[in-house]
This record gives sequence, structure tokens and C-alpha cells, in this order.
Amino acid sequence: MKLPALTLAMATAATLLSPIPAFASSHREAPFITEMPKVDGTDFYMFKSYEPGRADYVTLIANYLPLQDPYGGPNYFSLDSDALYEIHIDNNGDAKEDITFQFNFANKLQDTQLNVGGKNVSIPLINSGQITTGDTSKLNVAETYTVTIVRGDRRKGKPQRLSNANTGADSFVKPVDNIGNKSIPDYASYAASHVYNVNIPGCSAPGRMFAGQRKDPFVVNLGEVFDLINTNPLGAVDGEQDTLADKNVTSLILEVPASCLTAGTDPVIGGWTTASVSQARLLRPSPNFERPALEGGAWVQVSRLGMPLVNEVVIGIKDKNQFNASKPAQDAQFADYVTNPTLPALIELLFPGAPAPSLFPRSDLVAAFLTGINTPATGNLNQPQKVTPAEMLRLNTAIAPTAQGAQHNLGVIGGDNAGFPNGRRPGDDVVDIALRVVMGKLIALGLYGTASQAPAGNAALTDGALVNDGFFDNAFPYLRTPLPGSPN
Repeated sequence: MKLPALTLAMATAATLLSPIPAFASSHREAPFITEMPKVDGTDFYMFKSYEPGRADYVTLIANYLPLQDPYGGPNYFSLDSDALYEIHIDNNGDAKEDITFQFNFANKLQDTQLNVGGKNVSIPLINSGQITTGDTSKLNVAETYTVTIVRGDRRKGKPQRLSNANTGADSFVKPVDNIGNKSIPDYASYAASHVYNVNIPGCSAPGRMFAGQRKDPFVVNLGEVFDLINTNPLGAVDGEQDTLADKNVTSLILEVPASCLTAGTDPVIGGWTTASVSQARLLRPSPNFERPALEGGAWVQVSRLGMPLVNEVVIGIKDKNQFNASKPAQDAQFADYVTNPTLPALIELLFPGAPAPSLFPRSDLVAAFLTGINTPATGNLNQPQKVTPAEMLRLNTAIAPTAQGAQHNLGVIGGDNAGFPNGRRPGDDVVDIALRVVMGKLIALGLYGTASQAPAGNAALTDGALVNDGFFDNAFPYLRTPLPGSPN
């Protein structure tokens, strides 16, 4: 890795505009996206499947629609039927998508009516009775979706639909959110009936798929972190509350054969998720349930997420909207935020006893965020054979998964090379990892620069909200059953 040339190439950036803050992997991370929560990507995961017998597969999880209160009825948290949700894979290191999975959702009102005094009147609720795995007749709103795979450019490539491997159907049912225990007595079984074996065009073996509500897997001491890190960053790793403990999220989850995602002899893939909406939206008064607005024009990307926490604590507030609208191939414009980051300087201002690293440009962060890590000491952890610097999650599919119970929640810096930043598993404590890496953990390990350039590099920084693999299931879809709106 020739860092001066890399830095020079990235510094030839064009600058653009726009913005905000957040630290909940990507919950409300930019001003514009706060106005469109249905297309706000919250977290992206990409890891070798650690369910026994599935080590040849890669699991992709894109979470959307943040901060869902389980009791948030009567409409709950359907996704936007006029939006396009996508998961992108770069398998040759050129910072451009080579494979894209596109999710499209549709909502249909059944318009359940009751005869009241001789008149049939529409009910105000999403269901009129109990919902079970075998009987959803009392559901008043049905949500379905289709998924297509596009190879090459996401807008120019030929879309091909994924299909149900058991029935051949290419439309799938999304389970309704967890209304409560009276409406859906066994939500876990009900949701499990919406896990599909799917045929993926161009893949030699079927994959698996689930789209629906889950317990929010992200763990963070959110309020105190935003309040100028109003906590003890050297305290106990489990000494603070998880602010998201009572929240749900909507998950798009795919398990795909690793051989279907890689190209040639390079086992490293990059991944990120985006959401796009139509260029024009004309609001109109209308009784039409499905489309209260007219949509038209080209797709406009409004949300983007690869590595966790980048738009929250790396990208400057004036460029947060622009980051959400950009593609990885355009990331040279954001180079200074990585090579000369402000977060370590802010931490030093708030905690003078924790001096920021003195290595500039920050070659350690360029590797972690933009190229993947490849050093004499580590070997090639997750850097493509030919790499264009760009922000995305990168996974070396040649590294075997670590079984549940043996995973280290600090991933690579904890000695577990199957974890973050080599991909990201649900049980990886990315907040603690990110705090330690930005303060120079990779420098202190002697991988970049010299240890003296990172005086706080070995500090056990934490937000105090613990997460590990025990918080999750040992089988697809890994994320746990969402919290019910009515727990009684």
C-alpha cells in the first residue's frame, strides 16, 4: 500500500455539500434522512454464516426504519412502496457495484368492514382478530415484496427476479409487525414461516431470505454519547444502559452462497446498502391507500451505509447529506475526514488525558475504512487484490467463520479475524472497536506508524453498553424476534 500516492489521489476530490450527527450506527445520521424515516438505513452486516453447516454462505443484513417503538400503531412500520432498497456487492475492488439485490415493497388494504347499525364501515385497525402461522385472514393490510438481482451497473444491468425455491413464486409476503401477544400469540413461529428458500439467478445453489421486523440488534449508550460523551470511557464495558434496548427495526436479510458473490481468485468482497426514492413526488389529497402521492423521474439515492458509524462520527456535519447521496467511487471528496479525522481531537478536548494519535495522514484509518487491511504482520485480512480506496464493509470469504460462543466481540483487535472490520457480525461491539481504532489501536499494535504516535492506543475505551454473540440466535436470520407492542 503506497500511502502518499493513495492520499494524493484521494485529495484530488471535488467538494459538495450538506449534513448532522448520530452514533447509533446510522439512526438519523443526516438532516435530510430524518424527514424520510422509512428509507433511513440503520445498520449493515456482512459475515460468513456461522450457523452450523452453512460456512459456505455469506449473510447480508440491511436494517431500515430506526427507533421503532413496539407499540407504534395503528399503522406500525411498513416500508415505502415507492422506494428502492438495495444491497450492493463489489467483488473486484473497483469501488463499483458488480451485484445488486433490489427490494421493492407493496402494501394492499383489505378494507375489513363491520356492519354497524345496518351500514358496512371500515375498521381503524391493522387487524380485526388473531393472526397465526396458518391463518392471516384477520389481517387488514398485507405487505408483499419482490427481489431482483442485477449484475453490473445497478441501473443499466438486466434485473432478474429471485423466486421461491419451493413454489416458484417470485412475490413474497412480509410478516406484519409484532402488534402484541393477543393479536399474534406466537410471533416467533409466525415470523419463521416467512423465511424463504430462494433461487438466485446465476447462483448454483439456493439461498435464504427474510424481510420483516426484528429486535434492533445495535447496542449503544446513545444519549450519553451524544451529550459530549457524558460517561466514563474507561469504565466497565457493561456499566451503562443500551438506549436501543426497547426498539425494533425492519431487516432485509439474505443468505447467499459465497461462490456466487466472489469473482475470479479474489476472495474479498465489499458491500453496502442504499435506499433511493423517485426524483419527483407530487402530494395529492386522495383516498387511495397505496399511493397518496404521485411519483416519477429517476431514482435518487438518499441513504447509504457500509461501515458502521462513518457518517455519524467521521463525516463532517456539512457533508453528511452528500455522503448519503454518493457512491463509493466518489469517496475521494471525503478523504480529509479519514486522513485527518476530527473525532480523536474531540475526544482529546473532552478528555485531555487521552491524547489523539499524532500520525498524519492516518494510514491506519485509510486501511480500516477505505482499502481493507493488509500488513506484513497480519497478512491480507480483507484487502482486495486490486483496490480503489472507498468506504464500504469488506469481507474475506476465505476466512472461516467463528462459531457462536467462541466469537470475540472486539473482532480483529480481540484476536478474532472473522469479526469486524473483516465484515461485521451482529455480536461485534463496533462502538468500542471504533473508539479504540480511532484513538490508535492499530498504531499501538505496530501495524501502522510507531506506538509512540498513539499514546492512548491501548486504552480500553468503551461506551459501556455491552453486546456479544450471545445476544443473537445461532441460525438464520440471526436477529431476534421483535418486541411486542403489548407484552401482556
